[in-house]
Amino acid sequence: MDELVKKIAGLGLPGIIFIIATASSGGSVAAVVTLLSSLGGPLGLLGGLGLLGLVGVLTEYLASFGIETILKLVYAERSKTESVRFLLKEIQELPVTDDLKLKLKHHISPVVVSETEEGASPKTIEIVEEEPVT
Repeated sequence: MDELVKKIAGLGLPGIIFIIATASSGGSVAAVVTLLSSLGGPLGLLGGLGLLGLVGVLTEYLASFGIETILKLVYAERSKTESVRFLLKEIQELPVTDDLKLKLKHHISPVVVSETEEGASPKTIEIVEEEPVT
């Protein structure tokens, strides 16, 4: 079993996609060929295999930069056209660590608003009307 896991890990993401496709089709060769053909679109089976290869190259390329850098670049670009509040809410819902969420939030909105202390009382302003001098 360990040998099989090592071989699948060597295939990377395309191998995982292929294994999932094979398992979901019940191991039927015809079903796997049909799935690859549908992934390939007009290029058919060769297009599907090419897509798996392209996914492998892209994931390797993206992994070399690191997920933090990629997410920072994506959210910086999106902050040019989308509401920062919406992006901050979206970041909060991402399935990543709290540390990475904090870094992403700080990257797109470097101004940190601190919450007021609970013990602080509101300021009172008194308006005094003066009588006009005659």
